[in-house]
Amino acid sequence: MKISGEKIVVAGLGRTGMAVALFLKRRGARVAVVDSSAGSELAEKAESLGKMGIRVELGSHNPDIFENAGLVVLSPGVPHTIEPVKRAAERGIPVIGEIELASKFIKEPVVAISGTNGKTTVTTLAGKMLEESGLNVFVGGNIGNPLIDYVDSKKKAEIIVAEISSFQLDTIATFRPRISVLLNITEDHLDRYDDFSAYAKSKGRIFENQKDGDICIFNAADRHICAMTGDIKCRKIPFAGGEHLKNHKEYAEILNDRIDFNTDKGAFSLCFSEIGIPGRHNIENVAAAALASFAAGGSEAGIRSALKNFRGLPHRIEHVAVVNGTEYYDDSKATTVDSVAKALEVFKSPVILIMGGRNKGSNFDLLKNTVAKHVKKLIVLGEAREAITASLGNLVETVSAESMEDSVKLAHDSAKPGDIVLLSPACSSFDMFTSYSHRGEVFRRAVERLERIQK
Repeated sequence: MKISGEKIVVAGLGRTGMAVALFLKRRGARVAVVDSSAGSELAEKAESLGKMGIRVELGSHNPDIFENAGLVVLSPGVPHTIEPVKRAAERGIPVIGEIELASKFIKEPVVAISGTNGKTTVTTLAGKMLEESGLNVFVGGNIGNPLIDYVDSKKKAEIIVAEISSFQLDTIATFRPRISVLLNITEDHLDRYDDFSAYAKSKGRIFENQKDGDICIFNAADRHICAMTGDIKCRKIPFAGGEHLKNHKEYAEILNDRIDFNTDKGAFSLCFSEIGIPGRHNIENVAAAALASFAAGGSEAGIRSALKNFRGLPHRIEHVAVVNGTEYYDDSKATTVDSVAKALEVFKSPVILIMGGRNKGSNFDLLKNTVAKHVKKLIVLGEAREAITASLGNLVETVSAESMEDSVKLAHDSAKPGDIVLLSPACSSFDMFTSYSHRGEVFRRAVERLERIQK
């Protein structure tokens, strides 16, 4: 791929955009970076890039810059459907994303993991399983370390495990993972896609360039995924309950108390008691991670060793504290309706649920049955609170909060010993917070203050 001397536009100045711009500059490209935002943090980045001879324009997506480029590289946060990008593509200018760019320079096999929910957990866990199996692994992608950073890193891996979002799949062309994993497809990002079908199609692109010798691991209980995998040519390994596994020689079968694995390397079982993260959905996540690890050269011993010490990731049904007999859990990463439903199903005790944030086009009506069964009180905040109240407010007592601190206080005032207070928003965080992790930390600090006051 020719880069030296080329005029290349990088759209988006987040972590990925910054990494791409520096990568291209090191290879002699004439780089311009554009971002529609113009905050102080971006201004500092722009100044830094400017000193290196990289042109930066903030506050708009100038069409002229796009249309005079030889190549456009999009960050995941920049839709490929915005007008300047569409016009550049219509003029025959290649438009790709960071994943596609990095793949041009990566020779090592890639395990690519996607899905609406669970992909960060599975990516992290698969990476740990491979490391415990004695392999040198790079874990990155949408999980936080751009793949482009790996290309120039001095430490080389034997295998790469990458979380891949639908936004990143929108801008692939030849990206071909050796092993693909598709966990599930449920409603998400309908503020960015025309409809669910368009979103699902984007997820399905993870299989697009795989060939006969490649492997796809998929959730056989997800009808949307099954519809996509019917015609793909690579080796297919499903995970699900036994009724979904007909005609497959390799699989992970989820039973009542264990997962049975049957692979080309032999058969073994994992008991649920060996899995230290709660919920049926995490049983599926472990099945997928173990299959991916085995397919990539991991061992049964490595898989068991990783599970022995893995207690989940921050902000994913993470226990925060017990205050006056009430348990508080941070599930700020639950930005979809489906992830909230799965979190609620973990608990047997009454739940005081804190929901809200920026609506991504979610259908909150899908939570009616689960909320009616598990929730004793609903606390809503953020931009989506009216929409959530309209869907769920007639099922349980529902109150509106002005802040996360207010939400925690309202929950505490209503809680009894044995209750659960759960932050599980079903929305993105960007109305009030910089990220889901920031939202979770604010929740944690509010609970910790409450804990100190009660002592």
